[in-house]
Amino acid sequence: MPKHFDTAIRAHLQKRLEEIRQADILVGIPCFNNEETITHVMQMVSHGLFEHYRDVRAVILVADGGSTDDSRDLARDFEIRPWQEKVVTIYRGIGGKGSALRAIFEAAHRLNVLACACVDADLRSIRPDWVHYLLDPVLERGFEFVAPVYSRHKYDGTITNNIVYNLVRAVYGKRIRQPIGGDFAFSRRLARHYLEQDVWEGDIARFGIDIWMTLNAVVEGARICQASLGIKVHDAKDPAEALGPMFRQVCGTIFSLMEQQEAFWKGVQGSEAVPTFGGPNAEEPKPVVVDQPRMVREFQDGARLFGPLYRSVFSPAVWQSLEAVAGLPPEEFRIPLETWVKLVYELAAKYHHLRDHRMKLLGIMTPLYLGRVASFINETRDMTSTEAEAVVEEQAQVFEGLKPYLLEAWNHQEPSDHHRENLGA
Repeated sequence: MPKHFDTAIRAHLQKRLEEIRQADILVGIPCFNNEETITHVMQMVSHGLFEHYRDVRAVILVADGGSTDDSRDLARDFEIRPWQEKVVTIYRGIGGKGSALRAIFEAAHRLNVLACACVDADLRSIRPDWVHYLLDPVLERGFEFVAPVYSRHKYDGTITNNIVYNLVRAVYGKRIRQPIGGDFAFSRRLARHYLEQDVWEGDIARFGIDIWMTLNAVVEGARICQASLGIKVHDAKDPAEALGPMFRQVCGTIFSLMEQQEAFWKGVQGSEAVPTFGGPNAEEPKPVVVDQPRMVREFQDGARLFGPLYRSVFSPAVWQSLEAVAGLPPEEFRIPLETWVKLVYELAAKYHHLRDHRMKLLGIMTPLYLGRVASFINETRDMTSTEAEAVVEEQAQVFEGLKPYLLEAWNHQEPSDHHRENLGA
């Protein structure tokens, strides 16, 4: 039986927070084996606090997951600006960013801060102004949750572009462009609310914390805005190579939250924009290399291997549309937009109705996601990243317009024994 942790804070951190007693600002940095970037991130945070908040008490907290490289030593040795406090600690709890953030929430609560920001430890493009862009809406404008907006290449963030943004907008009614961006800010009240939730022993603490925070802020009625941060440089991955596990994790988290929060989102109609502050966002990001033919092959292999199961999971119209494109060559490959939207909604409903083998269900759906990315690449091949954003917005509007289709599928209970049998085979 896994050990239950009633706090993410170790004794030495508790003592250190008692010594500090109170702070106005906390900047948390979740860290795990980030020796190449941790000092750069800390330097930019320290400079940002010095430039914009030198007259208030600020604390930088590095919440480490037990790094086996030199991350913690480098963080401890790094000299921050005068009048700032620094704490480096290994959090308690299961491994994952969520446990690191739990430690940061606890520190924010114990220090009674006015605002808290979190930034990832692997950032290469962070600038001192990010600190101001994230914290200012909380400190000066009365917002409680600040999500990031980055300038991203059209083939970076494919899960956000094709699934997450659309569901947050259409289902929950908020046009939060990058709900799993990783860098954000929040109020003391919201930190306390997060701490009160019982999620720290499960999958959310491992890999679903970003979307969980965003959707909880929406459901809690927090005032939400976005901070325009410019280009985010990180180790982008080819979707054909590495994003299968992320697809399963992100979709599993969102679909589970939709179950828990259905009383909220079923009554939401339409969507509303959230205010955006911060700096200019007009730079063209560096290209992301993708292997589109491989994605098409993955889709075709999935259609061949899992075709009978797809036929049982999806409506006849969706399955027939997928069958019709399975034989297309890579350069002509397109999944109709309405087919994709209905597919995602039917998958969410099937996940809701299915009680066993849920992650296996999402696993065999990964080829369909790669097919949608391959289709998006063809649709936007000759566009700049800015121009491709119009395609993303068009897709989001279709998701929004077809929300009644989701509700119908969600509310329609049907026997699913044969799905269990196939998935359990």
